[in-house]
Amino acid sequence: MEFLWILVSGICIIIGLIGALLPILPGLPFSYLGILILHFNGITTFSTSFLLIWAFVILSIIMLENTLPAYTTKKFGGSSYGSAGSFIGMILGVFFFAPLGFLFGTLAGAFIGELIYKQNIQVALKATLGSCIGFLTSTLIKIIVAIIFVVLFFKAVF
Repeated sequence: MEFLWILVSGICIIIGLIGALLPILPGLPFSYLGILILHFNGITTFSTSFLLIWAFVILSIIMLENTLPAYTTKKFGGSSYGSAGSFIGMILGVFFFAPLGFLFGTLAGAFIGELIYKQNIQVALKATLGSCIGFLTSTLIKIIVAIIFVVLFFKAVF
């Protein structure tokens, strides 16, 4: 039975790592679930403070992931059109141009959204750069945390 829980936990950790790269999957909650499965099935023991701190970190990253691209887009002179365009582009990019479509779709969407709003290529390019910086920063943070969960998994199991 222990092997089954380790397998389920490992699958959650893998989904978490994939989800850190693909914005459609809620990756970090899956990674956290994998750690919780190990903990609550007695495979390893984590302290309550450890689990609560990581829950707070995950929630903070989820909020950051949803606000950072919009914040950096606005800091670089973008508008809500650019933010909405980047979101729509990300969704379309994932479905039509996988696996890197989410990045290119985000950038194209921000650019097109700004062109619709301001019809100025220089402003649109600057806002697109801001969107790119925010998106890449939040993605990098998610990847780092997902890798930390992979390490925690292997330390707990092996």
